[in-house]
Amino acid sequence: MQTDETDSVAAADLSTVAGVRDLTRRCLDAGIAAADPRRAAAERLTLDGDDLLVPTGGEGGAPTTTGESTAGYDLSAFDRVLVGGGGKAVGGLAHGLLDRLGDRIDEGVVVTTDAGSAEKGESRGGADAAAIGPVRVLPGDHPTPSERGVRSTEAVLELADEATADDLFVVLLTGGGSALLTAPAPGLTLADLRQTTDALLASGADIREINAVRKHCSAIKGGHLARRASPATVLGLAISDVVGDDLATIASGPTAPDPSTFRDAHDVLDRYGIDAPAAVRDRLRRGADGGGEETPKPGDPVFDDVRTVVLANGHTALSAAREAAEATGPGSGVETCLLTGRLRGEASVVGQTLTGIAEEVAATGNPVSPPAVLVAGGETTVTVTGSGVGGPNGELALSAAVEFVDWPAVGGETPVALGSVDTDGRDGSTDAAGALVDQTTVGGDESDRPGLGHARDALADDDSHGYLGARGALVHTGPTGTNVNDLVVLVVGTPEE
Repeated sequence: MQTDETDSVAAADLSTVAGVRDLTRRCLDAGIAAADPRRAAAERLTLDGDDLLVPTGGEGGAPTTTGESTAGYDLSAFDRVLVGGGGKAVGGLAHGLLDRLGDRIDEGVVVTTDAGSAEKGESRGGADAAAIGPVRVLPGDHPTPSERGVRSTEAVLELADEATADDLFVVLLTGGGSALLTAPAPGLTLADLRQTTDALLASGADIREINAVRKHCSAIKGGHLARRASPATVLGLAISDVVGDDLATIASGPTAPDPSTFRDAHDVLDRYGIDAPAAVRDRLRRGADGGGEETPKPGDPVFDDVRTVVLANGHTALSAAREAAEATGPGSGVETCLLTGRLRGEASVVGQTLTGIAEEVAATGNPVSPPAVLVAGGETTVTVTGSGVGGPNGELALSAAVEFVDWPAVGGETPVALGSVDTDGRDGSTDAAGALVDQTTVGGDESDRPGLGHARDALADDDSHGYLGARGALVHTGPTGTNVNDLVVLVVGTPEE
């Protein structure tokens, strides 16, 4: 993966398929690099004497260029600074906090997928336990909760229970925290959570619906961690993988008020026909009937001394990807457009829609004239009906590649490419971040290479990984150390003269 700054690069030759593919990959890499948690902490947190200054502007506390304010925490006023949390990118965030605070941190526990890598600030490793300064790094699993994740989460909760009114409890949250921070609610088992999570992930439910169920089956999600840490002052620092940066949704909102209810969670099971264990259904049904303690809601006094802010999000990656396109060299004539950071819906449908936008660019010059780079991000879903291997980004890309078969009718010889990746480096349960396709990915002699019929069959079987792997179209980055939504880059090349 390319991780260096993209201040200036050689002018791209966008008259060729190779040129548009190269620029697409450059933009993807730049977006991923910009969302690195350690880099975000360095750029967004400031220590002025004893005062830790934290940005609070933007949607959900997210990065913004206008109207941003800061909150100050006088570290000399606290007996201890404690650190807890979890997520796939929490190691980098812990490193960034340590870079800023050093020996002012007294103790901490965070949970991530690869404790050994997190300790070293790397993307690979293998130890089951490690440390970042005084912060213990314990292992968990994603996307399905595990027994070791439960044990690690218990250590986070124990630290929260020890916090007093004289402590600052800093909670680090990143994508993947919902699965990694696993604490079954009373009466539920890990097996209950695993079965429910697997069914939800395969159902096509969106992340807010999934988390409504998770929060009402948990002892840490949905504001429960803030409740456990009370009366300490709680500062949440998040790397957002949620469209819109809803604090109640990032890692299922351990430090945020929960607007969802038992009734909402129960309705999700019914809406998607989720085959949840009897213990889960009974808990949600009893809660919906008023027979269980709800998650803490907005206005609950437990949040009086709680603030959670977003240090990096999907727009961090989108802006960097766009800047990489704009840095393709003088005279390239590239126009850029940030389409949206709120992609959602079925991945295959989104792929068709984005292809339609590319056709509009080529045919009419709207919303930008070619050569053009359009970037988008968000969180698409796949309703699994087949038996293949794939993820939302692969499915989106394969759907686009199928549509690109008809590209010559609109774009002629103008090259086009689309890259779609999960910024954490893993698309669903696959070993690829996503895929990069162009107008040559699908087509040709079926006996010689996978063609249109094979591609459509792969989509129907949810086997984008198999098809795109055979075509050499998968994007492999390895674990990236970050997680800020999916990132899509669409490049329409220089029109033929």
